[in-house]
Amino acid sequence: MEAEQFLQQIERLGIDFYTGVPDSQLAPLCDALYQKYGAAHKHHVVAANEGGAVGLAAGHYIAAGRPALVYMQNSGLGNAVNPITSLLHEQVYGIPCLFVVGWRGEPGVPDEPQHKFQGAITTELLGLLGIRSFILGEDPEIFPRCGALLEAGKCAAIVVKKGSLTQRGKAAYESRGSLKRERALEMILESAGETDLFVSTTGKTSRELFELRERRGEGHERDFLTVGSMGHALMIALGVALEQPERTVWCLDGDGAAVMHLGGLLLAAGLGCGNLIHVVMNNGAHESVGGMPVAGGPRDFTPLAESMGDLAAFQAGDEAELTQVLPRLLAAEGARFLEIKTALGSRPALGRPTVSPQENLAALRGWLQCGR
Repeated sequence: MEAEQFLQQIERLGIDFYTGVPDSQLAPLCDALYQKYGAAHKHHVVAANEGGAVGLAAGHYIAAGRPALVYMQNSGLGNAVNPITSLLHEQVYGIPCLFVVGWRGEPGVPDEPQHKFQGAITTELLGLLGIRSFILGEDPEIFPRCGALLEAGKCAAIVVKKGSLTQRGKAAYESRGSLKRERALEMILESAGETDLFVSTTGKTSRELFELRERRGEGHERDFLTVGSMGHALMIALGVALEQPERTVWCLDGDGAAVMHLGGLLLAAGLGCGNLIHVVMNNGAHESVGGMPVAGGPRDFTPLAESMGDLAAFQAGDEAELTQVLPRLLAAEGARFLEIKTALGSRPALGRPTVSPQENLAALRGWLQCGR
């Protein structure tokens, strides 16, 4: 079904407010919403995380008396469980909401390892949350059925398989900077010490880090490639840094991931972990899942980081500035933060890690146990 036709059916249900976190399988829907409303509009808001999207939907219903649509990848259900069960559920406030869920890891469909388990339990999890789900394309009465549930004060979910939604044209998203993320990563690797450890966020950042190691003829034992758990790379890195005080630990983060759990920045800054360097590559977009702008549009993270604790904060807007900033960053004492303004886009031939998450972890643990 074309995304424009899908939205027409949704509007007939009385829905006029949309919010969520972008997903690659829902890219046609995200593009259609962006082309119609933008990313921060009365009728469409890109949320910081899925739980926040549920809160926005609840507020809309409280004020307008009309249900909202919340879109997300199925991995985002974890972030939404609390407000679904303790806010929307009929045993609490009984707030109706329509969920549109991208089905990554659908059983029998090849996908990345982090999606396999989530994909297997998606429809079962929705049922446990009290949400009746329908698979787009398999039920001709899907929209009337969802409408009836919403009118009864209940929640419903439309589960979208890969390729079930199509689009007439791709939305054009603006780029923030001139420096490509992969080049920024390469410059960081060139500056880092031989015993430094890297925790990279999910998506293209980890893919590029893996390929850079391959290109440099290096192993991957110093890198933790966070293939899932969007928004948690900083806490993973902090946990490692606290246990390995003699070692510099780099968190290679993205702006969309950082926004998702922004409290992590406050915690990391407050602890003042002197061997942790938090790098946020800020292109203003959820690039790994299509390119839609992050919550509230592009923002500068450096003033925010400076306000959160006693840490040295730096910013680079292009390759020349990054060349100047990296030595200062490494010479600084205490907790450190670096924001790099990067451009949208990656190499068309960008591959994926050829090692499994278990192999990645085993290699890293082995390297740490060697005491190097």
